[in-house]
Amino acid sequence: MRTALSIAGSDSCGGAGIQADLKTMTMNGVYAMTAVTALTAQNTTGVRAIQEATPEFLGQQIDAVFEDIFPDAVKIGMVSASELIRVIAKKLRDYEAKHIVVDPVMVATSGSVLLKTDAVETLEKELLPLAEVVTPNIPEAEILSGMAIKTKEDMLAAAEKISKTYGCAVLLKGGHSINDANDYLYANGEGHWFEGKRIDNPNTHGTGCTLSSAIASNLAKGYELPEAVKRAKDYISGALGAMLDLGKGSGPMKHAFDLTGEFAKEVR
Repeated sequence: MRTALSIAGSDSCGGAGIQADLKTMTMNGVYAMTAVTALTAQNTTGVRAIQEATPEFLGQQIDAVFEDIFPDAVKIGMVSASELIRVIAKKLRDYEAKHIVVDPVMVATSGSVLLKTDAVETLEKELLPLAEVVTPNIPEAEILSGMAIKTKEDMLAAAEKISKTYGCAVLLKGGHSINDANDYLYANGEGHWFEGKRIDNPNTHGTGCTLSSAIASNLAKGYELPEAVKRAKDYISGALGAMLDLGKGSGPMKHAFDLTGEFAKEVR
């Protein structure tokens, strides 16, 4: 069985972070493992508190995974401090990790800031050059590219700039009012649009975590990057389309929308 490691923060309400990653990786057919960068006290309305892991303990978690069940892919999500980013980058280099997907989580769906200002530079210097693909949304891409992104043409230019600057593929997510959930992949000097339809569902907590984890899962299974992205987008469309409605804010998706079998049945 193929395996994937999520290096990310914990979401106490289960819709984003490592909880979303575990669900997504499982539903996409790989064995999921985690290294927790931070505990968060959060729900669908916002983040109340963050307790970071120490760099030493984060390193121990990564060692424990790689020394025993070497992951076929690695997804990196919320990492709020420079010290933690450096540890992750060193470990990934030491173990020669493959199929690294970086979701540069800077702001939560609720608007809460999750990445310290000084950590952005460390992320750019240490982690992005190791990535096979980075998956920013529009606000994150504006930070990484130093450009204002207002049009589809801006998306093309920003993705190319990020890719050439950091030496990785870029999946620029267009779901911030620029287009109808169309994402743009720039890889190996070529660009490709992945069209998606806007699903009228206000519950989008954890969409970025879920998409990046699904991409990592499909890379772990041996799919080439464009096909991994397509499969990931199809999966997230299904999870959103299931119209789960939990919580008082932007709720989670139904990650297990395609789960069937005796043990998945609801109580009669």
